[in-house]
Formats: sequence, structure tokens, C-alpha cells
Amino acid sequence: MLSTHQRRALICAVTLALLGAGLPSVAAAADEGPDLSRFHDQRIRWTACPGDDLPEGLQCGKVTVPLDYARPADGTLELAMARFTATGRSRGSVLLNFGGPGGPGVSELAGGGADFMGLTNGYDVVAFDPRGVGRSSPVSCGDGMDSTAPDADPDSDADPGTGADGGTEAEAAPEESEDPRAALDVLRKVAAECAEHSGPVMEHIGTVDAARDLDVMRAALGDRKLNYLGFSYGTRLGAVYAAQFPGRTGRMVLDGVDTLTEPLAEQGVTGAQGQQTALEDFLDWCTQDINCAFGQDPRSAREEVLRLIGSLDADPVPADFGIPFSGQDLVGAIGQALYSKELWPALSQALTSLVQDGDTRGIMRFFVGGGTFPGGGAATGNGDGDGHGNGNGTLVDEGEIPFDNLPAALMAINCADDPDRPSADRIVQDLGRLRAAYERASPVFGRYRLAQALMCYGRPRGTSYIREEVRDVGTPKMLLVGTRGDPATPYRWTTETADRLGSSAVVLDNKGEGHTGYSSSKCVHRKIDDFLLYGRLPADGSSCGAEE
Repeated sequence: MLSTHQRRALICAVTLALLGAGLPSVAAAADEGPDLSRFHDQRIRWTACPGDDLPEGLQCGKVTVPLDYARPADGTLELAMARFTATGRSRGSVLLNFGGPGGPGVSELAGGGADFMGLTNGYDVVAFDPRGVGRSSPVSCGDGMDSTAPDADPDSDADPGTGADGGTEAEAAPEESEDPRAALDVLRKVAAECAEHSGPVMEHIGTVDAARDLDVMRAALGDRKLNYLGFSYGTRLGAVYAAQFPGRTGRMVLDGVDTLTEPLAEQGVTGAQGQQTALEDFLDWCTQDINCAFGQDPRSAREEVLRLIGSLDADPVPADFGIPFSGQDLVGAIGQALYSKELWPALSQALTSLVQDGDTRGIMRFFVGGGTFPGGGAATGNGDGDGHGNGNGTLVDEGEIPFDNLPAALMAINCADDPDRPSADRIVQDLGRLRAAYERASPVFGRYRLAQALMCYGRPRGTSYIREEVRDVGTPKMLLVGTRGDPATPYRWTTETADRLGSSAVVLDNKGEGHTGYSSSKCVHRKIDDFLLYGRLPADGSSCGAEE
């Protein structure tokens, strides 16, 4: 369950989405520029991770990277790392990134490392908290912005909503008669608060810098080439690394492939479409059970979902600590649960409790938050909102991690990677068209995702490097896995990214459902392990069938 402070962080998600801060400049060629040998020559000191109830054998360490790769003498950051050591003959390390952006890797490996134990037959399995995330100089937007975040749809009089997934959410909607430009002015003020709370890392938080961090980690681990497994956003990070360091790219797998080209506004529409399809698949499944909260007819079940959302928006029910739970809160929770079919039974049970008893406890469990870090702290910590911790780039304690770090980092990184910055006039002019497009994409998730079109307003222009330069990478063969029923990263993004990466890309078509394939498909899991461990690639365009 979410704490009061975690809940506040989710409520201010649109504030986190629409903040502003400095962004990294376009990177020079990775092998050009200042001498980085002191970073590449370091070695990681591994020790047992502190804390109770941690997996046996989990080790923790840290690596030091430049704050600004163009001026490495101007400051450094420490990045938290964790690993399981190889049980068989080791061929080095394989680095994992679990996605987000904004997801801390150390806690993910601690909680879900069992899925990757097969890889320890040939590798040390390593995860890390990227810059700005988790214990690695976490970014934040502070605590006091709950009441300042405008609705994603400034012309709407709808009730506020919350959430913390890849889309952005609405809160504190202006009155229908309010000038939308006034809402945009609020976002500029929020931008200043976010920059203040996050410190210098905010100016260097994008994927271009994170990919260079990967290369420092590769060298510090003693590996000649980077072996890598990235999920969702982690596929973007891997693709950028491959473009920057083609000669240092080893065996690379990208599962749940992110787009390299679509603007954020288009990604929001795509995300809404994917979630709507996943919801309809869930309702088709749910209505086969007499205990389904929405009856036994799929068509009427879709109507019942909309009615429930509307009812909760008009009259929220109390959740933990008396905090109101609205229809948009429900949309956010359902969206999280749809990422995996394994969650469908729990989602169905939670919805039944909500509909029959007004009990929000089950559905609230699907909000992001509450994971465990080594050391026993919560993933969202009990921090005071000062995202730059002690201010000197060293690791922060688990308890100092700001409550809003995940959504704050998600928005900061996505905006750092996106060069589009429409003016206020253009945003106001396009609102009607955008609203219609999102509603067509999904009557349930459209409004919830509409804020993605505005999420970078007030920020300087992000880098164009990813859109323009990440193509025809010239690396050894890499494996790209796309899942046909993925609600977050549609299969077409896999084939489009493969076309951009060029002849290096080999596509595996997973016919199953859910976000990514490694944990949900035995076939995908086996083919990924075979490639990473033994170099055996499936044929380009080959497939894995759907699995129950």
C-alpha cells in the first residue's frame, strides 16, 4: 500500500510531468573530447548489500561518472550498483536496465533477481540506479505542488486524477472559463521549483549521458565489450549506446522496444490505444467468470467501466488516510495492472471489492511505489524532497530518496530526449484536435494520457541526437523482441527501430500478451538466454507462440 507521502507524490504527477529545467546539450562523438581515463580505470568495490530480507549473494557497489562529460573536472556523480556473481565460468558481466525511465535497478534486481539466475551460468548479472534515479542523485520536484498542477486539458472542467506510469496525469483542473495560458504560466513556476529541488544533475539527466555512464560501468567492470539486456525504456538506452560505441557493443538484447522517432504527443496516443486494447482483452477474459464485477457481457462491461470512472470522478470514495480515490485514480491503477496477464486475476478481484464494497485497498496496490531497496528502505523513501541529497554527487541513503523520484525522473528523462517544444499559442490552438485524437484512441485512457502532449512545456529543447543520429549502428548482431499484445510498446515500434538500427538488428516476434516477453514467455526467455550465454541467435523474423 502507498504511504500518505507516496500518495501525495502520485497526486502531483502532472506537476512532475510539466516541469522545467536545463537539459543536456547534444553530445559530441563519444570517443572525442576530454580525457576520461580516470573514470574508465576505476574498479568497483563489491560488498554484501546491507539490510534484511535480501536475496542471498546480492552484492552492492558504486561507480563514479562525470556530471558533465564535456567538462569532467567540474563535478562527479556516484551511481549505485548491485550484482549476482556468476556461478559458472564467467565471460564477464551483463548489465540490466528494467525500464521507466526512472526505475531504480538495484531494488528491481533485489526483488526480481530470480528471473535472471539462468544468466549467472555465464555472467555476473549487474543492475544500477541511473543518474537522477534511486540513490544516484535522485531528482525531485518537492512536496508543495499538489495544488498547483493544472489539468492536462485546460479547457475541461473534469475532476482531478492521478497516476505514475509512462503517461502523465491530470490534477487540479482549472475552471472551464479559465485561460489555458494561465495554466501554462503555472507550469513555468513549477519548472523553477523542480530545478531547485533536483540540483545540477537535472541538466545532464538524458539518455545520451546515461549511455556514456554505461560505458564507464563497462570499463569499471573490466569488460572489453558491453553485454546488455534492456527492457522498455532500457531499449532506448541500449540503442543510444550502440550508436555511440558500436565497437564496444557486445551481445545486446532489447525487449519491449521503445520508439526512437515518435514525438511524445504521438507516443501518448499510441499508449492510449495499447492500453485500450489490453483493457478490452481483460474484459473479454473477466466476463467469462461469474464473479466479474462488470457482468458477463463484454460490450456492456466496457460501458460499466466508463460509468464507474465517471461516478468516481463525480463522487470520489475515501482511500487510505481519507484521501479521495477518483475515477482517474482508477484509470491509472487499471493501466498498471494491464502490463501483465499474470495480474488479471488480482485486478478482477480488486475491481469486485471496489464495485461491491467501495473497498479501494486492492486496486490501490497497482499504483507504482513501495518496492524495497537493499538496506530495508522503501523505494520511495521518506525523503524531504531535496532531490540532490547531500549536494556533492555521492549516493544518498535509502531514506533520503524523494517520494516523487520515479515520476520526476520519468518526465525529466523523456523531455531531455525530446527536441519538440511547441509554443503556448500552438498548444492552445492544438488542444481541441489533441483531445479528440486521444478520446478516439481510448475512451478510458485518452484523457489520462493527454497530458503527455504538454509534459515538456517550460523546458529547454531536448537533444535531437536520438532522432537524427541513432541509426545504422554497425554493431555485431543484436536481438530485438517485440510482443504483439504489448500495451506499452507496440510491436510496430520493434520493426521500425530494427529498420533504423540497420543490418545489426534481428527481430523476434512474440505472439503473446503483456509488456515485454522475457518474464512472460518461456520461449522468449530461452532464446534471450541462448543468445547472451552462447551467442545463438534466432532467425530474423522468427516467432514465439502465445503462452498461457
